[in-house]
Amino acid sequence: MSADPRVGLTVRHRRYVSHREAHYGGSLLDGAYVLGLFGDAATEVCLHTDSDEGLLAAYREVSFLAPVRAGDVIEVTARVNTVGNRSRTLTLTAHVCARARPDRSASSGEVLDPPVLVATATAVVVIP
Repeated sequence: MSADPRVGLTVRHRRYVSHREAHYGGSLLDGAYVLGLFGDAATEVCLHTDSDEGLLAAYREVSFLAPVRAGDVIEVTARVNTVGNRSRTLTLTAHVCARARPDRSASSGEVLDPPVLVATATAVVVIP
């Protein structure tokens, strides 16, 4: 029996974080912002695997590891780990790939090498 070809499917989203998204002092964002990006990536996974947007049923093992700030470029990755009859388990990661540097000038920034891991999660999606 061959392995399910959907296992290992990976999608990536990148987004610039605008200043209007900042929620706390120091231009910090709340964790819900990253969870929203995780949901968007999970939706794309479902479109690829099942031609349906699917439903995000649960987050497991959510960890926020570093801050996300206005002026960051964040990359979210969703990878299919397991495939059930109607469920898919995904591994989600978020990295800051570039960051504003207002200490240099109002429009200065830098690409981070390596990117900074800011959040991880496991999600379960279901296909209706």
